[in-house]
Order: sequence, then C-alpha cells, then structure tokens
Amino acid sequence: MQDLADFSTALAVLASAAGCGLLMGIERERRKGAGPERALAGVRSFTLASLAGAAAALTAIPALVVVGAALVAALTVVAYARDRSGDPGVTTEIALLLAYLIGVTCARDQLLAAALAVVVTGLLALRDSLHQFANQWLQPGEVRSGLILAALALLVYPLAPNAPLWQGGVNPQVVVRLVIVLLVIQSLAHVAKRLMQARHALALSALASGFVSSTATIASLGMEVRAGKAAPRVNAGAALLSCVATMVQIVVVAATVQPQWLVRLWLPALAGGCVAAALGWWGGRVSATQRVVPAPAPAHGTEAVAGMLPDTPMFKLRDALIIAVLLTAIQVGVHLLTAWQGDAGMLAGTLLAALADVHAATAAVLVRGAPGSAAGPAIASALMAALLVHAGSKCVVALASGGWRYALAVAPGIVAHTLAFVGVLALQ
Repeated sequence: MQDLADFSTALAVLASAAGCGLLMGIERERRKGAGPERALAGVRSFTLASLAGAAAALTAIPALVVVGAALVAALTVVAYARDRSGDPGVTTEIALLLAYLIGVTCARDQLLAAALAVVVTGLLALRDSLHQFANQWLQPGEVRSGLILAALALLVYPLAPNAPLWQGGVNPQVVVRLVIVLLVIQSLAHVAKRLMQARHALALSALASGFVSSTATIASLGMEVRAGKAAPRVNAGAALLSCVATMVQIVVVAATVQPQWLVRLWLPALAGGCVAAALGWWGGRVSATQRVVPAPAPAHGTEAVAGMLPDTPMFKLRDALIIAVLLTAIQVGVHLLTAWQGDAGMLAGTLLAALADVHAATAAVLVRGAPGSAAGPAIASALMAALLVHAGSKCVVALASGGWRYALAVAPGIVAHTLAFVGVLALQ
C-alpha cells in the first residue's frame, strides 16, 4: 500500500510538471518561428525540461538536481551563442531554465509551481504590451517616482525604529508608513487621471488634489471663480469632490496609526464620501448651453488622456513630507496637551489641529487609544468636533477665496457630508 501511495504521488508530481511545461511551451511555440532562424525551444523542449526537473527531484538526490540545472543552463548558453536572428534575446533561454526549476518545485509544492508557471507564461505572452508600456506609456518622471517609492517601502521603512519616542508621542516607523501611504494615494490618483478621458479632467484634478489638501483645493477653485475663469456651481461641484478624498484619507490615517478604529470609522466615512460625491456630481453638471472654461488642475494639469500628459512625477515627495511632519508635530502637541489637561487638553488640541488639517487632527486623536479603551468615547467626541470645526473652516475659506456665490454653492455640501459622517458615528 505504501508503494502504491508513493507511485500515485510521483504520477501527480510528473503530471503537474508536464502541465506547467506545456503551458509555457505552447506560448513559446507560437513565437518560435520556422526555418534556420527559429528560436531555441518550443512545446516539447519546455515540457521535457519541466519533467526532467520533477524526475530529478523525485530521486531525492540533490546532486542530480544540481547537475540537471547545470545541463539546462549550458544548453541555453550554447543556443544563445548559435543564435543567428537579427534580434537575439535571452527570454526563451531563461524561461527554459525556469521550466526545469518549476519541475523541481512540483515535487515540493505543486500549487506554488503552477502559480509560477502561470506568472511566467503571462510575462511571456504580454511581451508586446510590456514593451509598449515601458517604452511609450511610462514617463521618466513616473519611473523616478516608482524608484523613490520602492526605496522608501523596501529600504527606509524596514530600517526605521519601531518604538515609541518622546513618551509615546511619535513612532518613526508609523511616520514612514504614513509617508508611503500618502505617496501611494497620490500615485493612484495620477494613474487614474491618465487613464480617464479629458472631459473628466476638472473633477479628477480636484479629487486628486484633495488627497494633498482639500482646503487648498477649495481655495484654488474659489480664486478661479473670483477671477471669472469658471462658474461658481461647476467649481463648487469639483470642490465637493475633493471632500471625498478627505473621507478616504480619514480611513487611511486610521488604518495607519490605529487600525482598531477602522471598524467604527469605515461606515461614517462611506456615508460622508457618498454624500460629497453625489452633491459634487449634481452640482458640477453643466447644461448644454452653459460654456465653462476649465481651469488648470491644481496638481498635474488638465490633459488626462492616457499617454498625453506632459512628463510629470506620480507624486510630490515634498508635499507628502510636509503633511507627515505636520501630522507628527500636531500629534506631539495633542499628546502634550493631553498629558497636561487630560481629555480637555486632547479636545482643545484636536480642535486647533482641525483648523489647519483634519487628517492631522484625526491622527493626533486616534493614536490616544483604541475604541474599546477608557479614552474611546472622548476620542470619538473629539473626532466629531474636529470634523465640524474643519467644515466651518472650509466654508470660511470658500467665502474668502471665491466670494459669496461660490460659498453658497459649496458650503451646503460641505456641511451635509460632514453631518453625514458625524451622524453615523454618533449613532454607532
């Protein structure tokens, strides 16, 4: 019975290896070509290489597995040296060696081997699309932004100390994580603008700029109204769309500094975001007879057709660092006020922070404790008060930047989506 079980296991391993090799080989066979300039390997070679790896692994002789890999590698080197095509590459040679290694992996983990085969085949099949993406669609500024983001995520974040400093007021790793989150949000907004059509440029620009500062976006759109470059109603709709970003970032900040609050905040943020989106869309509709000259986008410009934007980075590192420093400074300030005056100090510090930036107030107050802690009710009350104060400051900014017509168009939406958030949170 044991021999039969071992035989069935070996058959399963060999069958899995054959399937992985066939999958990769069929794709290579379609690109192999014909005649003296045909490529190195096709469906049979890939299947045999994968089966060879599985068979070597089943023998449980490590030296045999190493020898097999060396033979396949030597074969690929010889084939590359004899390549007479006009554009020699090493893709097929590397894929053949991977086929052997995937066969070896089948003896240990068939699911992992199958996943690797699918990924490799996908990369092989998407050659033209990947080349076009890298050479034509991707811009130099976006490449630089991607490298900066990768360096922060893979190098800086793991090396940042993960320990509270200044009596628990600041955690360096949390600060770095917050910077990374802000950069990712800006990058996603940048990509979305490139993929959408130009007729959505004003709304997308406002939404993307809201992830940096909704208050600044409202002020920028208001100044355009005051200068006569846009209609109050249209820019008020775009301004309300920037408030959707505010709701999203409240959830993001909560997930970054105190994930336990996500259970309490996702529904209020969803309610507030939906109200802001609905009112922004309704208020920003332009009738067929109304002609509006769209203003330049606050962050990236209004050309949103994919591939038509000027060379711009995916994010502004300076803006993200400024926001992170502001959040950290306010967090320390609220921490000191709380240590001095208790809940009253936390409330006073949060309200002062909300005048400048609601995300800073959110981070400063949520870091004080989890929803189930003794400070939970006071934290929720401080957060609701901060949202209301911030809504009032946005209305004042709208009046000062765009005049009373613009303020009357945007203020009801600001108040409505804030009350939606506060109301749902209070009912919980």
